[in-house]
Amino acid sequence: MKTIFFDLDGTLANLYTVENWLEMLRAFDETPYREAKVMLNMSLLARLLNRVQAIGYKIEIISWLSKCPNDEYDEKVTSAKIQWLNAHLTSVKWDKINIVAYGTPKSNFIHEDEDILFDDEKPNRENWQGVAYEPTEIIRVLKELLI
Repeated sequence: MKTIFFDLDGTLANLYTVENWLEMLRAFDETPYREAKVMLNMSLLARLLNRVQAIGYKIEIISWLSKCPNDEYDEKVTSAKIQWLNAHLTSVKWDKINIVAYGTPKSNFIHEDEDILFDDEKPNRENWQGVAYEPTEIIRVLKELLI
């Protein structure tokens, strides 16, 4: 069964527009992960995700933790990211949410050659062993999968 993977920060969640986001993260404040605005029409995205699951695709998140590992902060970040997903994509039942150490190769999570990754970071897309797209392609690609 093919899987569609989504990065979170910079792909679904617009973390980088939260005022003082970098300073907060450096101070081990997870607020930017909670306050990030959406980057897409989430109602449309949720409908498309539910439809691709109905035709047999799995859907997963692969998102990195902070560049500065800290067990307590990592727990807060993980919780904030899951809460963000639950708040903005309430009808979506993710097959798996992978919140992993910063820099973990996302290609470690691939299941099949044709698995899809949506990620804002070019190196992640280039190192992916399947098919990878920029976040601007999410809606178009999901619609094409449904044809």
